Amino acid sequence: MSIIIAGHFQLQDEVDRARQALVDAAYPEQHICGFFVNQPGQHDMTAIGGDRALSPGARETPEGLAEGAAAGGIVGAAVGAVTTPVTGPLGAIVGGLVGAHVGSLFSFSKMKDKGEDEAGGGNQDRVRKPGMLLAVAIEDGADEATAVEALRRVGAHHIERAHGTIVDGDWIDFDPLSEPQLLTH
Repeated sequence: MSIIIAGHFQLQDEVDRARQALVDAAYPEQHICGFFVNQPGQHDMTAIGGDRALSPGARETPEGLAEGAAAGGIVGAAVGAVTTPVTGPLGAIVGGLVGAHVGSLFSFSKMKDKGEDEAGGGNQDRVRKPGMLLAVAIEDGADEATAVEALRRVGAHHIERAHGTIVDGDWIDFDPLSEPQLLTH
């Protein structure tokens, strides 16, 4: 496993210039890898597509919706029961159903507004940006700063440092869900 320095680009021409800059800086071509990183959620890593079986922000959703629906249903049923002389016996049932629905929506909105910092959510620097990525494996003892400067000179943004293995121009253990260790923005 090597240290990998990677920079993000918007255009293929920029990647080509950056690749040449790294080769000119004496990095072997087989240690350089360029590819496109998809949007978060579109990496097709599960059998049914997507990145994860369960969204990171959805951990508390079933319990929160059940609690909200129960509380809303009780309040709605109570209001319906009080209005039964006017609405008839269906008032309590309709009141309970409407209350449960409103309660579940309120509890869902409350969970989303908490802003809890969870893996894969919250801080946008924790998510790898989509676009073209050019990476170079740094040999033991080699100067990382040279690779960073070469990428910066040709317009790389979101330069990151990672650990991995590039074999014959292919970053074989790249994980698009890993949190990038940004060196510059």
